[in-house]
Amino acid sequence: MRIKIPHVFALLTFVVFVCSVSTWLVPSGEFERERRMVGGSERTMVVAGTYETVPKHRSVRGLVFSENVPDEATPVGLDGFLSAIPRGMIAAADIIFFIFIIGGVFGVLQQTGTIPAVLHAVLDKLRDRWQLLTIVLMVLMGIGGSTLGMGEEFIPLVPIFLIVAREIRCDRIYGAALVYVAGAVGFAAATTNPFTVNIAQSIAGLPLNSAIGFRLVFFACCMAVTIVYMLRYGAKIRRDPGASFVAGEDFEIDEAVEPPKLTRSHVTIVAACIAIFVFILWAVQARGWWLPEMAGGFILMGLVAIVVGRMPIADATRSVVRGMEEMTVAALVVGFARAVTVVMEDGLILDTLIQSASSVLADVPRLVAAEGMLVFQATLNFFIPSGSGQAAVTMPLMAPLADVLGLTRQTAVFAFTCGDGFSNMVIPTSGILMASLGLAGVPYERWLRFMVPLLLQLIAVAAVFMAVAVIIGLD
Repeated sequence: MRIKIPHVFALLTFVVFVCSVSTWLVPSGEFERERRMVGGSERTMVVAGTYETVPKHRSVRGLVFSENVPDEATPVGLDGFLSAIPRGMIAAADIIFFIFIIGGVFGVLQQTGTIPAVLHAVLDKLRDRWQLLTIVLMVLMGIGGSTLGMGEEFIPLVPIFLIVAREIRCDRIYGAALVYVAGAVGFAAATTNPFTVNIAQSIAGLPLNSAIGFRLVFFACCMAVTIVYMLRYGAKIRRDPGASFVAGEDFEIDEAVEPPKLTRSHVTIVAACIAIFVFILWAVQARGWWLPEMAGGFILMGLVAIVVGRMPIADATRSVVRGMEEMTVAALVVGFARAVTVVMEDGLILDTLIQSASSVLADVPRLVAAEGMLVFQATLNFFIPSGSGQAAVTMPLMAPLADVLGLTRQTAVFAFTCGDGFSNMVIPTSGILMASLGLAGVPYERWLRFMVPLLLQLIAVAAVFMAVAVIIGLD
């Protein structure tokens, strides 16, 4: 009997409910926290060795109304569960509105004909060399994820890559994976990712971008494994479309019957957008830009496209609205996913899970502990799917724990980046994953059938590199 996974909103609501119930069963506790400057930004950090259990106040009234009792933890009641998703929306507001804005900008680019014109020009060149096209696109996406931590920025590209997949006689999963999996693997195999490896190294007291050679080799190996897996899947479904994991699913895409010809105006818009995008990426590293500033850069792209494309204001406005409408599900999924963290923090059980895992790791051999760190970070990512958020919570604990275990702190950072990154490709609390699948029209359970074998291969590669890091004393 095949298991049918419900719609993403239903699935995430169920996860929030389970976590709410868990706040009644799991002991509560918390670490002390303090504000520190990390990488030019002030962040709330856990203070290692300060965990204390907190008495849990349970009452019949608390089943309905979450109570506020001084010096005691209160489980999440019905009102807390029902309000968790709206509060998750508020907590993830910066990402949600960032997604809406880049959706509007891509709507403008689509209206000018720039995107379809460039896309079909590339396809005309590489249509008969689909393997080369796959390699080029995935390497570019992987580099973006590995060096600059790109994730949300890739979401609007999913519909475009679906067109690529259809043109090379592949399926919806292939189109989504071209952009999402490549970017996610790069994000996990981080080299200079400012949101994971740089923050983690700063917290651990390591030089930024240290061990870059080791990370580059790891990135190359992970991308090679991923590309080979993709090419084998693509070749299989090109030979036999019935072998697709989404066989029988409709693959209709809203697209003009006759794509526009590539013009000088299109080339100018592309050049301007690339220049602005490169500047945004530089500013993220050099000036500490975050989502609001990055969104402003994307707005500038849209304005340039409107001017160069000589679009009437009415047409430009309609295209922005249309682009934002297409991002609605993608944006809202992020808020639903954030609600999981909200209820766990309400019930003060998140720190308990972290403390329990770190206690177990302290009593096992070095190599086992290192691999355990990898498993722990991957598991915790279900509850804290934010790379920077997970770094702030776990690295103040994992860094000194590595000292106690005789491991280098660089090894602890590597365990964090791998555990945080790879599991993003399957956990339903990853807003970027669920948003991408929603845009691609790929059911979650079919995505798992495609993704789990690749994930196991990547975890195996990570485990081997983790063992090497322990043996050589990676520093």
